[in-house]
Amino acid sequence: MATFRKRSNGWQVRVRRKGYSEVTKTFTTRSEASAWARVIESEMDRGVFVSRSEAETTIMAELLTRYLNEITPHKKHSSVEAYRIKAWLKCPLAKRFVSSLRSADFAAWRDARIKQGISPNTLKLEFAIISHLYSVARAEWGFESLENPIRHLRMPKLPNGRSRRVSDDEVNLLIQHTGSLDLSPILRLAIETGMRRSEIASLTWKDVDINKRILELKETKNGDNRFVPLSSKAMSVLSSIPRRIDGRIFGMTAHAITYAFIRASKRATLKDLHFHDLRHEAITRLFEKGLNVMEVGSISGHKTLQMLQRYTHLRVENLLERLG
Repeated sequence: MATFRKRSNGWQVRVRRKGYSEVTKTFTTRSEASAWARVIESEMDRGVFVSRSEAETTIMAELLTRYLNEITPHKKHSSVEAYRIKAWLKCPLAKRFVSSLRSADFAAWRDARIKQGISPNTLKLEFAIISHLYSVARAEWGFESLENPIRHLRMPKLPNGRSRRVSDDEVNLLIQHTGSLDLSPILRLAIETGMRRSEIASLTWKDVDINKRILELKETKNGDNRFVPLSSKAMSVLSSIPRRIDGRIFGMTAHAITYAFIRASKRATLKDLHFHDLRHEAITRLFEKGLNVMEVGSISGHKTLQMLQRYTHLRVENLLERLG
């Protein structure tokens, strides 16, 4: 049964039903309080009532902070996600009660971000955090009444994969214009193996089996170990690298590799070139050598043909040679 009480700030209504905790809320008018009470009583009578008290008394910033402290540290790229969460904490939506946030609110924020020039992929990653936050809050933190406002939100279409090929001449130019002793072998190893910069940066000599010509990657993007066969050129690169006391093959972090690459590209006046293009080039060359999808996927770590297609742009002249 609902009971009403006049308060200085409006009307307080209390709903009591056997088997449920007391539910209380304050409204500006008696009619609003009565309408709300009827909805709650109906839900309790039908056995579908879910308490909204947590969502109505918790602001988004509190949930984001809890997610940052409890969920993010267990993720592989926690520092990157932490950076994105801190950006969300500065968003006006973070000051709102969770119960008041709707898909339209996030759609407006999406549109504002697009006008700021944020890339579709960055938007996708930002909103993926919010979507997972709602899933965790609903499943584990007692926010059963929450509906994920991101689920049906439209996102900008992701651009097609880059088709930039990297020539041996360009790699040589980068090597000539770098001031880093490590970058030269890193570039050659990247284009021979298709490894990501983070994978290269984390390499140790324990990961290399010289006799079998195999390199084991333990720090991969998808979390699975991967074995990379080493070509004769890759073996030559590794044999030219002096051994470090700490057991690492290179003394550069992934970010340091990127900065060194950017500086070398500018000095060599190479346009529209990213370090990741070396991975793209390496994968394409594996196909051009005649390896099939399964073989290339086992080396690159891709699990689907669709993902491999984003990286593969075969030279037409090479296809003509095979056609005869």
